[in-house]
Amino acid sequence: MRKLISITLLFCMLLSVSGCANTQESNVDTSVSEVVGSTDAVEAETATPDSDGEETTSVDSSQKIASETEEQSDDNETAEENTEEETMNMKVQIGDSVFTAALEENEAVNALVEMMEEAPVVIEMSDYSGFEKVGPLGTSLPTSNSQTTTQAGDIVLYNGNQIVIFYGSNSWSYTRLGHIDDLTGWEEALGSGDVTVIFSLN
Repeated sequence: MRKLISITLLFCMLLSVSGCANTQESNVDTSVSEVVGSTDAVEAETATPDSDGEETTSVDSSQKIASETEEQSDDNETAEENTEEETMNMKVQIGDSVFTAALEENEAVNALVEMMEEAPVVIEMSDYSGFEKVGPLGTSLPTSNSQTTTQAGDIVLYNGNQIVIFYGSNSWSYTRLGHIDDLTGWEEALGSGDVTVIFSLN
């Protein structure tokens, strides 16, 4: 009888130990699975923003560069348009020949423009030394004289009250007024004698 009880107790103890071992193993497996699952989730969450972030940054950078390029192009076009608008021209008529002169920016030019706005400025000009025509303006303009070496097509103010136009070159103290854009036929139109020159705005 005692032997039977001992066997029964031993059997129960073995069952108890086996059950505990299985339970611990099951718990360990569950814990490992949870840890692995958590790590994968963290890696997935971490990788996705980085990938998206890099792609978004690349796209944003391209869009920013394109936008800046367009703005720079627009600024350049605006600057060119402003430059064209700021450059004032006048017509220089000699007989039947008409030339266009780009005007300088100074007080003398401003005063001359005011005169031409009222009426064309007509000047009888005489030849001097075989390189220029000079004639009295009939009034004095503000001067900003500087030592200047002129070229064909230059128009200057001399002594504050005389207009000089060149088909040659000379060095003297002048106030620059403008320059003929296209010299085709310029020297032929001026000729070698006296001429009547009409200055007017376009």
